[in-house]
Amino acid sequence: MNQKITQNIDLIKYPIITDKTTKNIENNIYYFTVNKKSDKNEIKKAIEYIFNVKVKKVNTLNCPPKKKTIGKTKGNLTNYKKAIIKLKDTYRIKLFEDN
Repeated sequence: MNQKITQNIDLIKYPIITDKTTKNIENNIYYFTVNKKSDKNEIKKAIEYIFNVKVKKVNTLNCPPKKKTIGKTKGNLTNYKKAIIKLKDTYRIKLFEDN
């Protein structure tokens, strides 16, 4: 049982915080970086367990690596999997602390 709980927690890496995503929080839509091998059902169970909310819809996409240039050297940023989570109307995830 404990191993399954830690697997659920490890699926969700961190929330994605940008201007676009903070505007979508008002519409009850949240963005998270997740493990590349996880599927929608696992992500839904993990979000519901970690934040104690009910998920209405989960969309996922694999983001391709971006090219980055620093001086003369060129490289790639790592690719990742993004999960777009829509919650049911009565639920909220508290990402920011109130001052």
